[in-house]
Amino acid sequence: MPLRLSDGTPIELRQIRSDDKEQLRAGYERLSERSRLRRFLGPKPRLTASDLRYLTEVDGVNHYAVVALWGRDIVGVARWVRLVEDPEEAEVAVVVGDQLQGKGLGKILARDLADAARTRGIRRIRASILSDNPPAMALMQLIAGRLVDGGHHHGIHEVVGELAA
Repeated sequence: MPLRLSDGTPIELRQIRSDDKEQLRAGYERLSERSRLRRFLGPKPRLTASDLRYLTEVDGVNHYAVVALWGRDIVGVARWVRLVEDPEEAEVAVVVGDQLQGKGLGKILARDLADAARTRGIRRIRASILSDNPPAMALMQLIAGRLVDGGHHHGIHEVVGELAA
């Protein structure tokens, strides 16, 4: 049974698969320039073949990613990548397609990320967030509760938090 967003839109969540490359590319191309900038913290006009391999060929243990599907279209992606230097910490990122922003999809993705991280031994999350992106900061607080500001450089906040119970 699909999940429903606040406006009733049916969404299916599943882990990303290596055969999602073309769907992921198409989803990225539907993002506004602003959404792309917020996700990658700088201009990124397209995803390269190398990007698509990295983003879709994940092991689910050290690199976990979940996609939100609206029909056959990828309309949201959330991921964490375990830090090599601290296996109890992971870098997280979430992106929601422009047409579904503000309808609760980010919260659904964030909760899935947190649950998957906890079950795999992740205790802390970190993220780099543009200063003009309050929704991303709110999602990080949903995942981690209290955040510690790890610094602010050139319009980018580095935040770290313990995973919420």
